[in-house]
Amino acid sequence: MVLPYPELVGYGIQLRPLALAHAPGLQAATRDGDIGGLAYTTAPGPDISSVEAYIQSALAGHQAGHMQAYAVCRDDGEVLGSTRYYDIDASTPTLAIGYTWYAARAQRTHVNTACKRLMLANAFENLGVRAVYFHTSHRNLRSQAAIARLGASLDGILRQHKRHKDGSLRDTYTYSILDSEWPAIKERLSARLALG
Repeated sequence: MVLPYPELVGYGIQLRPLALAHAPGLQAATRDGDIGGLAYTTAPGPDISSVEAYIQSALAGHQAGHMQAYAVCRDDGEVLGSTRYYDIDASTPTLAIGYTWYAARAQRTHVNTACKRLMLANAFENLGVRAVYFHTSHRNLRSQAAIARLGASLDGILRQHKRHKDGSLRDTYTYSILDSEWPAIKERLSARLALG
């Protein structure tokens, strides 16, 4: 499925198609809070070679047609983290949103809500997907709470589904939002962002 790959802009946030030019900004973001050191995140390590390998992997996924990765930036261009569409399936169509991580300074702010509002609107309104999925580790309680706050439904838990970066087994919590649920969720997210 070849999808349009536009920059997504709104709420003081810009989601820019990920490129090697974002490597220094992503490196700085990983060092803010040592997000890359957490075994259950997909954030790269703090060294520039890890960041560049992370970007190259995302670009390869895009070339293969199953992934679109973004640098999450403020309007002034400061890189705050990264997120992406993945598991893009043209046959239904569906996709997942994930590989999301932010510098510590962006966590518990409006940034995640803004990113998800922009990405969900693009997925449902421009790409015409029927469902959007989210997957997270049983150890990532913040991510579970953030996904639930979006209004996604917990579909189930895939036990011993994958391995974390440290080799430990991961139970994957799987959530979804259907196209029929999007209008109500859109209204709630928009209202939350309007409050600042």
